[in-house]
Amino acid sequence: MSDSTDLPQDGLSRRSLLQGTAGLAGILASGLSPAIAQEKITLRYLGTAVNQDKTIAEKFEKDTGIKIQYVAVTTDDVTKRAVTAPNSFDLIDTEYFSLKKIVPTGNLKGIDVKKIKNADKITSLFTTGTVAGKAVGDQGTAPKKVIFLEGEKSKVFAKSPTQFMSLIPTVYNADTLGIRPDLIKRPIDSWKELLNPEFKGKAAILNIPSIGIMDAAMVVEAMGIHKYADKGNMTKAEIDLTIKTLIEAKKAGQFRALWKDFNESVNLMASGEVVIQSMWSPAVTAVRTKGIACNFQPLKEGYRAWAAGFGLPATLSGRKLDGAYEFINWFLDGWAGAYLNRQGYYSAVLDTAKSKMEAYEWAYWMEGKPATQDIKSPNGDVLAKAGAVRDGGSYEARMGGIACWNAVMDENEYMVRKWNEFVAA
Repeated sequence: MSDSTDLPQDGLSRRSLLQGTAGLAGILASGLSPAIAQEKITLRYLGTAVNQDKTIAEKFEKDTGIKIQYVAVTTDDVTKRAVTAPNSFDLIDTEYFSLKKIVPTGNLKGIDVKKIKNADKITSLFTTGTVAGKAVGDQGTAPKKVIFLEGEKSKVFAKSPTQFMSLIPTVYNADTLGIRPDLIKRPIDSWKELLNPEFKGKAAILNIPSIGIMDAAMVVEAMGIHKYADKGNMTKAEIDLTIKTLIEAKKAGQFRALWKDFNESVNLMASGEVVIQSMWSPAVTAVRTKGIACNFQPLKEGYRAWAAGFGLPATLSGRKLDGAYEFINWFLDGWAGAYLNRQGYYSAVLDTAKSKMEAYEWAYWMEGKPATQDIKSPNGDVLAKAGAVRDGGSYEARMGGIACWNAVMDENEYMVRKWNEFVAA
């Protein structure tokens, strides 16, 4: 994500608003007590750096007077802190797959949907696992399996919708392979191409075990080697088979790199050292902003999806709890959703984001229509020229094409050990 420089820095603070009765009336209308508004709240926001956007924090503070203090750690450390130090943050931004580790500890407070203004507009992908009325693949940790809790203090997931959510969705997407069409010069339509010897020494895979192994499973299945009951929860035998396939390819020289870092994936692709690899949508965008051809390639077997959301620690109370609810409500109100959509992510409430986007932007990003004018990022970089169509097409085509979701397996420790054997091979 990137900083935007076009935000006015002289927005009225809550405190100055309070000096006028109109400001007070506005605050009362928003459901905030004057006491909350008067005293500056700082929310400690725990998450990974990729989702901690300076522009979002600045805009929220300008709109509400509430300050966001980012606490940036790795994905694994977000989970560790939630389990071991729940008092070290006021708001957590974590992936849905981590909930199986966090919720049983009782460290998360069920979020009361009655306090969330746009709760009923949250995309059905999360609540019922459907897009445009059709069920999508739910292998792995599909959000619908873990989004509802039995009560505010529950340590178990509810089987059907309740008044309490574990996380309110923030940002999500469906990942696939990135390719250099100018260097490959032929259509690519299957995950199996990642291990095609034609790309020996020019392929790369993501070296984050729980995600990389699912990309590998998509390849194994596409090659016809094995069909998994659940790619997000393999048996030991399935893990062995998947890793064996990767090790054989590695020893044959298939991989130029095993990347861990967003920028590394961008550089591998931009340099042409790699022509096909596991990739994230914003990384493809980053390659394109350098003027280099790069596709986020739709594949016939479907996408591997991921999703993150905001959670509240069980101990949060008083003004900080009110402030956290205000942040979540603000986040779903459209400005942040439009900002994320313009970077190639998807937002939880589509209606409000649409209201903050230009018609041509919405048509390009969400409807899969050709751009009627240049498409720009929030900070003004041209991401796509007029006439271009978004990779994967519309929201319905991409999010409706999910095969599996990021997950943490029951055999996670065994899987990581085997993955490390692949890395060392």
